[in-house]
Amino acid sequence: MKYMRIQGREDSYITKYPKGVFALCWNLIRDGFLSEEEKELFISIDDWFKENLPEPKPCVDHEKVITFFKCDTTEEMYSRLQPAIDLLDKYGKPYDIVYTNFIGEIVCEDDWQVAVRVEDGKMV
Repeated sequence: MKYMRIQGREDSYITKYPKGVFALCWNLIRDGFLSEEEKELFISIDDWFKENLPEPKPCVDHEKVITFFKCDTTEEMYSRLQPAIDLLDKYGKPYDIVYTNFIGEIVCEDDWQVAVRVEDGKMV
């Protein structure tokens, strides 16, 4: 497989595609589930990703795109996300780890990830 994504089972209001791990954790904060210590932990994870992985411009602009990690970087990215995944487990937030070779139209790419266009909840 070439690409990996950690995603929930509830759809994003923008893409109509399942929310990614970061959105799921931000929702835990928004909904008041996380303790201050857990919030700080997740925010430190989010900050690391913002500093070390450029957020694709279409994502910043809230276009209808989703991101996948490239599988050759998955191990490092997954280990950095493990504490966030643990929060999803702790609070019973269901998620799936999706591996695929078929992601549709790539609109942005860097060394670690790709952003792909989504329409009506499906990759195009």
